[in-house]
Amino acid sequence: MRLNINLASQPYEDSRKFWLRWGPALALAGLVTLGLMIAAILAWKDARKDQNQIASFQKQIGACEQERSRAQEVLDRLENRSARDQSQFINDLIRRKSFSWTQVFVDLERIMPPQIHVTSIHPELKDNQLKLKLSVASQTRERAIELVRKMEQSPRFLQPSIHEESTNQAQGNGDPVHSEIEAVYLPQAEAVKPSSAATKTAAKAATGERGAR
Repeated sequence: MRLNINLASQPYEDSRKFWLRWGPALALAGLVTLGLMIAAILAWKDARKDQNQIASFQKQIGACEQERSRAQEVLDRLENRSARDQSQFINDLIRRKSFSWTQVFVDLERIMPPQIHVTSIHPELKDNQLKLKLSVASQTRERAIELVRKMEQSPRFLQPSIHEESTNQAQGNGDPVHSEIEAVYLPQAEAVKPSSAATKTAAKAATGERGAR
């Protein structure tokens, strides 16, 4: 009888077979780990950059707040109160003068959904902002919500919202749903200049009229 006895201190292992089987998986896992480490390092650097930028903005905001506080202290002095009140009064007049009913109706006509109409408009100057209070009537509440959505998309209106709603079913053929909408209105900074084509047409018409005379 023949006996096979292994007298080696370490048992024999077929490492080549092991690496052929598990080597690609280990390499792929290593690449994934390396990629995750690189992504984590880049994210950390971006976060540090954002934190530094936020800190810079906060520092600028703090400096602006300090400057505003110093300017407000100067305006609140007894000898400067008359000039402050006069300046505020003039600024209010300028803002009120910049309000144009015609422009408001034009802006509303562009965004007004069908089957809804404005019953009243009340402009109000509050906190150095020109606010509009619109009373609208419609058949359903969805029309008022659609109007608010279109006002949000318009550059003329800021922060529109529905403050009050009421339903009156006893109006017969009238619109039963009444909504109160408030929004900050941004008037047009400058008048729309006529186009060059319209200017040329007006000039030709004026020339022709002079020739006829």
